[in-house]
Amino acid sequence: MSEPGEVKALIFDVFGTCVDWRSGIAREAAAAAKAAGLSEEEFDALDFATAWRSHYQPMMEPVRQGVRPWTILDQLHRESLDRILEDAGLGERFDEAARVDLTKAWWRLDPWPDVLPGLTRLKQGRFIAPCSNGNIALIANMAKRAGLPWDLVLGAETARAYKPNQEAYLRACEMLGLAPAEVAMVAAHNDDLFAARHAGLLCAFVPRPTEHGPGQTKDLEPLAGWDWVATDFEDLARQGWGRAGLWGTG
Repeated sequence: MSEPGEVKALIFDVFGTCVDWRSGIAREAAAAAKAAGLSEEEFDALDFATAWRSHYQPMMEPVRQGVRPWTILDQLHRESLDRILEDAGLGERFDEAARVDLTKAWWRLDPWPDVLPGLTRLKQGRFIAPCSNGNIALIANMAKRAGLPWDLVLGAETARAYKPNQEAYLRACEMLGLAPAEVAMVAAHNDDLFAARHAGLLCAFVPRPTEHGPGQTKDLEPLAGWDWVATDFEDLARQGWGRAGLWGTG
């Protein structure tokens, strides 16, 4: 384990690491389906959430590759929602207003129970900020609703790059006025941390073993010697983060 004293900022993956997207999207989708007159037998909300999330990486990849111009995640979420509804034969059941509101379900996700107390402790003496593929409006609205105590919001459009492209991590450090070695990336996903480490950041792994439901098999344990490994954010905060940082003890 590394000594956190020289770390001046912590930046965080959001979907899965800070918030429970699966339960939140399922809750919102179930309400939208009920309003559309669909029964629980006709519409499985958890399956819907999983299917929607499965479009996440494929929708970003053309933007990463430069095949598609920069497009924010809200728009990509809306396009994937339209595809899922059409593929399921439900296109006529969800009107434009319902689709706009359901797309904003990603703004209304709940944090894991340890996140708010953990972030409150971790921010003492240093900056905390999201380093997410979410756009600024999405992440800011999520933070306002959930009470996430970010010092600032670094949405993906500040870099106009999606993780794991290096520019996403490096631009976050630049916006904070810090060198990569002064910043630690916190994530529940090993591939996110591999990319952050390649960009020169320190790394903290916090697993979320139920992110994808009870049958999850990925990211249950660290796949490298990360600088810190913790069971949750409160455990991470107990690993000495309150002692130094930008302004000494907080």
